[in-house]
Amino acid sequence: MAALSKSIPHSCYELGHTWNPSCTFSTLQVTAGALEVSFKIYAPLYLIAAILRRRKKDYYKKRLLPEILQSTSFLTANGGLYIAFFCILRKLLGRVYSWSAGFGAALPASYIAILIERKSRCKDGLNGFAFSALKFIVGKEEIPTHPCLAEHAHGPGSERDAQPPDERPEHTPASRGSCIRAFTRKLLDSICKHGPRHRCCKHHQDNCISYCVKGFIRMFSVGYLIQCCLKVPSVFRQAFTKPSRLLWLLYNKENFQLGAFLGSFVSIYKGTSCLLRWMRNLDDELHALIAGFLAGISMFFYKSTSISMYLFSKLVETMYFKGIEAGRFPYFPHADTVIYAISTAICFQAAVMEVQNLRPSYWKFLLRLTKGRFALMNRKVLDVFGTEASKHFGDFTPKLDPRYVLCPIDMDVQLG
Repeated sequence: MAALSKSIPHSCYELGHTWNPSCTFSTLQVTAGALEVSFKIYAPLYLIAAILRRRKKDYYKKRLLPEILQSTSFLTANGGLYIAFFCILRKLLGRVYSWSAGFGAALPASYIAILIERKSRCKDGLNGFAFSALKFIVGKEEIPTHPCLAEHAHGPGSERDAQPPDERPEHTPASRGSCIRAFTRKLLDSICKHGPRHRCCKHHQDNCISYCVKGFIRMFSVGYLIQCCLKVPSVFRQAFTKPSRLLWLLYNKENFQLGAFLGSFVSIYKGTSCLLRWMRNLDDELHALIAGFLAGISMFFYKSTSISMYLFSKLVETMYFKGIEAGRFPYFPHADTVIYAISTAICFQAAVMEVQNLRPSYWKFLLRLTKGRFALMNRKVLDVFGTEASKHFGDFTPKLDPRYVLCPIDMDVQLG
């Protein structure tokens, strides 16, 4: 990492907004481009979410557009405020430092941006969008409320119901073996009888087998439709010149991959939960942990590091908030806001100083958000910091107006 005290004397025009010498116009251009791209991202996203969650008419009339605009403003602020603070820091410091070009400018921009976005939680962990999404995917039937004990799993008149609570057999190794044998017999009987429902299962309308099958079909359809809807804008532009693109939209491989991922995730999760309820004769939060672990196999159909990292971060976050509720961890106000700002600033630092260490998908997203302007930075000048900033930009040299240039571009820049 380049030394934090090193600096170069170039102006923000020579280094940052090389397409326009005006800081104000450059900021407005980036903001306008980010606004357009952000709206195109969030408008279909919120619309699809509203349809899938079966929102009522009042939501579409009163809340849909404000929510789209709020999230659009959040993403727009990330891009527009970055270039604004880039210029502000250059004027305040008089030089460009290795940390100010990326991290320093992105930190306040990201912090302000996240304040624009609505807060989905505070101390309640998964309560909010993530919890709603999880409930939608796996179904509200799998959200634990209270444990269903073994004795509740048997109908009236059964042998175990006839025994007083204090005389019921303990789970010795022998009794466990008999439970497994009993479970095997019950499972075979269930298949022959088209699968009865365990008393602890909350899916009252279906037996366990049809419950899992329906879950797969439902979420496969959702995944398929989501991918189709996301590709509609690009295909629509070519529909009149290339009608075959419409068939590509319907039979695209990615549509089936996302569908298979969501469908198999839900069916494995629900199937494992039902299986454990049959085996243990109770409903337990531990079942969700085991079922979720096995459902992770579904990532084979849709290998996405982004989804994996997001789910892992939500796991850590949930464990932290559970620790707060238990009194084991301290609560820091606005910690999530600060963490987001720092994380985003680190990504911007990499995007400026060492693109080779940034995830390609994130780099493409930054290019899309800024309409390609992020690639127009004069990274040859940044090479003096020793991070190989121009490594993936070939011989690109911006065409600058000599009237606004402080330092000749071809000069050997001396570090401050």
